Amino acid sequence: MPKSPSPQKTKAEKELIEALLSLKNADEMQRFLKDVCTPQEIADLSDRWWVARILDEAKHSYREIHEMTGVSVTTIGRVARFLQQENFQGYRLVLDRLKVKR
Repeated sequence: MPKSPSPQKTKAEKELIEALLSLKNADEMQRFLKDVCTPQEIADLSDRWWVARILDEAKHSYREIHEMTGVSVTTIGRVARFLQQENFQGYRLVLDRLKVKR
């Protein structure tokens, strides 16, 4: 059974969320991400988001997405699972919100 996060970790996560919500524009978000994440972490997040957008189009196989992006098939499968099956639905929320803006 997975161990529950400590109260300190839970508090830190909530504070991070509040920090992210305080940012007012793309420049502020970029500056914050460059401070809080390593270049590789930003690249990994960007890759997952790219994969989510491609999966949402439902036009390509995992192998084709791997060839397009260089992202592992395992990561593509994980993104697909979170996009389609997991309860959080964060990818879906943002993808749908961005579609409305277009």
